[in-house]
Amino acid sequence: MVKRSTLDPIEEARALVKLRYSRARALKPPMKPLAIAADRVGRKTGAAKLPPLKLLQARWREIAGEQLYRFSHPEKLSSSKDGRILTLRVVPQAAPLVQHQSETIRQRVSVSAGGDITGIRIVQGTISRGAETITYRPRSRPLTPDETETIESGARRIENARLRAAIVALGKAVLSADP
Repeated sequence: MVKRSTLDPIEEARALVKLRYSRARALKPPMKPLAIAADRVGRKTGAAKLPPLKLLQARWREIAGEQLYRFSHPEKLSSSKDGRILTLRVVPQAAPLVQHQSETIRQRVSVSAGGDITGIRIVQGTISRGAETITYRPRSRPLTPDETETIESGARRIENARLRAAIVALGKAVLSADP
């Protein structure tokens, strides 16, 4: 004996068609992509555990190069709608050098810190790295009496006293600077 449903045969056919073409939701959400899980595992090991700014500060010498390392130090990473902006503290005398190489620095830092560094902001000041504070002043040497006499004798022909004093001061500054 075949048991029949109490529903109308037409309603039953419609229900079977509806079940055939509808899909049920999974009880468990699908697995997240493997790359996300691998990134989380990889982040917990070694230097990658550090926040991006601490990572940049720890690796700044190899990222920026020896010359820029002496004159600059990463200070902070700030977020904007387009990406992150790195603020560098730079010794004032080296600011033009760092400004000139800012795109190269941005590319290197972007690769090291996750790829979304969109700009570099330069702040001038002294650099503090732990116990050492870096302030660069031009080195000068004392002029010999012969050099001083040569500068002053060359400027004697200038009639304007203020111009003569400025030329002598310039000559002394150029000769006393260490190359």
